[in-house]
Amino acid sequence: MKSAIVLAAGKGTRMKSTLCKVMHPVANKPMIGHIVSALKAADVNHIVVVVGHGAEDVKEYLKDEVQYATQMSQLGTGHAVMQASALEGLDGDTIVLNGDGPCIQKETILKAFDANKDHALTVISANLAHGGSYGRIVRDESSHVKKIVEAKDCTKEEYALTEINTGLYVFKNKQLFEGLKEIKNDNAQKEYYLTDLVEIFNRKGWSTNAMIVDEPDETMGVNDRCDLAKAETWMRNHINEQHMKNGVHLIDPSNTYIDADVEIESDTTIYPNVVIQGNSKIGAHCEILSNSFLRNAVIGDDVIIDSSKIVESQVDAHSTVGPMSHLRNQTHVHENCRIGNFVEFKNTDFGNGSKCAHLTYLGDSTFGKNINVGCGVVTVNYDGKNKFRTTVKDGAFIGSNCNLVAPVTIGENALLAAGSTITNSVDDGDMGIARARQSVIQGYGTKYKNK
Repeated sequence: MKSAIVLAAGKGTRMKSTLCKVMHPVANKPMIGHIVSALKAADVNHIVVVVGHGAEDVKEYLKDEVQYATQMSQLGTGHAVMQASALEGLDGDTIVLNGDGPCIQKETILKAFDANKDHALTVISANLAHGGSYGRIVRDESSHVKKIVEAKDCTKEEYALTEINTGLYVFKNKQLFEGLKEIKNDNAQKEYYLTDLVEIFNRKGWSTNAMIVDEPDETMGVNDRCDLAKAETWMRNHINEQHMKNGVHLIDPSNTYIDADVEIESDTTIYPNVVIQGNSKIGAHCEILSNSFLRNAVIGDDVIIDSSKIVESQVDAHSTVGPMSHLRNQTHVHENCRIGNFVEFKNTDFGNGSKCAHLTYLGDSTFGKNINVGCGVVTVNYDGKNKFRTTVKDGAFIGSNCNLVAPVTIGENALLAAGSTITNSVDDGDMGIARARQSVIQGYGTKYKNK
């Protein structure tokens, strides 16, 4: 059985923010969300998040995905782990992570559990050219971890060591809680340090180990806005590399912004300055052109999106959108459609083979198959108090500059004459026309110009 304790009680004063540290976003997702997602992907059975400052925000975000423990006073990492008493007595291993380390990946978590298979404790470490302020890993002749020494307490020889403590650990769970009972706070800060468990475990004859990560930056902690920017860059690069390895063509990865939960099929091309957020899913052989923004969008195969915004909406295969279109609020564009320049759809279902090429607003409407919508068409869906729906059936032709005042239904193969304001339904095969008859006043144009 695999368990986890995520330490997320700190205030993070160096962030200089009213938002608690672990809720700051990296790649448009709170740091704590990245960690919990990685743990779940690694099949961790029990996750306890230790909360304190900003606890309500964390609970509101994670809801019942995890269990919670509260650390009322921040008295050190060992004290924080003590609060996760819900795990005491469980079999298996427990990984301890910091809630401000969003870059950790499931592969590293799985490797850490595997590294601890024959040990009571595995410290997750990293090799740095210069250890700086990090604690140093001191090993014995058998390569077991002898102790962790804070930089300020190192001897000259210890300070020269390049293997540092990342602050992540895997324990045999029962031995973790037994060892916690022996941690003391007899230090200048009067805090309980989790690192003391290394010497406690060695004293008890329990095997200790250290696993060196391949990428040190994967275990970075975020303490201020500068660190947040570094984590953002690392995460964006990692996400983009994974998509490229899966066959997605990113023309300029450094200027492409894709969230962690986005799914993209192979042979799709994404141009620079594209933002894809949330749980968006993009099919194969698509082209997402520059300056497009997608959030929670579902895009079928062979779709072209040109400099457009698609939010909480779906575009099916072989359709084109844009340039400068906006689809929102559960809009569904079906297959083989064309949505053109400066078109906005809101809560609209647009059927197979239909076209809307220019300067149009369709809101709260249902359009059938093979409909042509002319330039400047508006569904007038709001009377100042209530929203109403417009229905246009298969094969209709909507002339340019028509206003469809909802609620109204336009029948199959019906025709609306350009410039009409339609307030009543039009039956199948009929034409609706609602405009004043043209009159001509001879000579008035010249008279007006010369006035």
